[in-house]
Amino acid sequence: MDPRIETINGITARLKERLEGRQPELGIVLGSGLGSLAESIENPIVVPYRELPGFPVSTATGHKGNFIVGTLGGKMVIAMQGRIHYYEGYGMDKVVLPIRVMIGCGIKRLFVSNAAGGTNLAFHVGDLMIIRDHINLLPNPLIGPNFDDFGPRFPDMTRPYDPALIKLAVSVAAEEGIQLQKGVYVGGTGPSYETPAEYKYFRTIGGDAVGMSTIPEVIVARHAGIPVFGISVITNEAHDDYADDYENDGEDVVIAANAAASKMTRLITKMIEKL
Repeated sequence: MDPRIETINGITARLKERLEGRQPELGIVLGSGLGSLAESIENPIVVPYRELPGFPVSTATGHKGNFIVGTLGGKMVIAMQGRIHYYEGYGMDKVVLPIRVMIGCGIKRLFVSNAAGGTNLAFHVGDLMIIRDHINLLPNPLIGPNFDDFGPRFPDMTRPYDPALIKLAVSVAAEEGIQLQKGVYVGGTGPSYETPAEYKYFRTIGGDAVGMSTIPEVIVARHAGIPVFGISVITNEAHDDYADDYENDGEDVVIAANAAASKMTRLITKMIEKL
């Protein structure tokens, strides 16, 4: 057996032991500064990543590094309070391992969130952007021997983000008075922030926001036939001209994401209630 499969199976079995028979039907990945959504999960079981042998540990700012399993919106969910990034030095197999573990635990849908820099000039700090498509500038996590038990060698990516879930988000947002943007997410390796020329390039090729995560997780979920909903919190605004003293700062990104977390929590919770 492929040793990567053995690792996935071993961690999945260990996590299931900790869940006391709970069967999560929906997975949630919480990005930078967005881990507070986990505080809305009722009757939680918290499993730190470090307690799962072979599981990578998140080192990024604003990522606590826990699985949280409990009830949200009347459904049993498993949330990642902090994700794994390629820029942390992990191979892509480790970056997407948590998604495969959640699939092994039985999830039927995946919600992914992130903090992203707006490349669309109409976007503002604190906006929520539904991800309708993406442009991948990260290594593809499916490179290498195919995991036939998870999905086909050449999975379709025509609709990486589920149209029905997007429609539901728009409906819920209208009911709750939450303004939403829609756009294309560009995923790069990081960890350096993008240059002004790169921002302009991403905008030119059709990108509305840029970040350092999410897409590998989506690819692996779609490989396994799991419907995905993606949402970004815009934490930086694009400019055609930058002030001489302008800087991107990681702490500022987390602060901006935290400020929008309550809106995102309300949106996702209401969506789950209606599923």
